Amino acid sequence: MSYKVRSIHADEWPQAKSLRLAALQDPVAHLAFLETYDAAAAHPDSFWRERAAGSAEGASDAQQIIAEGPDGEWVGTLTVLMEEAGTTDWAGFPIERKQGHLVGVFVQPGHRGIGLTEVLFDAGLEWAWAQGAERVRLIVHEDNGRAQRLYRKVGFEPTGITVPLPQAPGESELEFAIERE
Repeated sequence: MSYKVRSIHADEWPQAKSLRLAALQDPVAHLAFLETYDAAAAHPDSFWRERAAGSAEGASDAQQIIAEGPDGEWVGTLTVLMEEAGTTDWAGFPIERKQGHLVGVFVQPGHRGIGLTEVLFDAGLEWAWAQGAERVRLIVHEDNGRAQRLYRKVGFEPTGITVPLPQAPGESELEFAIERE
């Protein structure tokens, strides 16, 4: 089987929308994503067009990378958001240096366990380093052991930072990061 890993194009918003909605229907979506299927499905097409344009090939603040299966079907994705030093992140934490933030990691169940996620991570890290990131981080739910094992496998380590989840009192997420070599 051959897969193609690449950045999306702005006009591919319908495919980006479809893959996101599939991700939000995954059995562990409640641990993996801060958005629900119902909330995402309610967004108008203009939202998906803007989202795709803002993370398409050539954008410098974000990049959505996808894996296409042998038949051209989108079977995996991740997005890298660039965060600038001196700003604050979505949770109100200060950003101390330029970094990438990996979000929206998803691979269709039938394509897991074959190394595809690792290839997506390699592409995301390569893009972040090319944008001048000094480190790349991600946030993972404290109860999502499967994802934590994967992130460690691809070189990410816990930083000790815990992010409380306002929408789920008593629950939190953990920051994992990798430094530029």
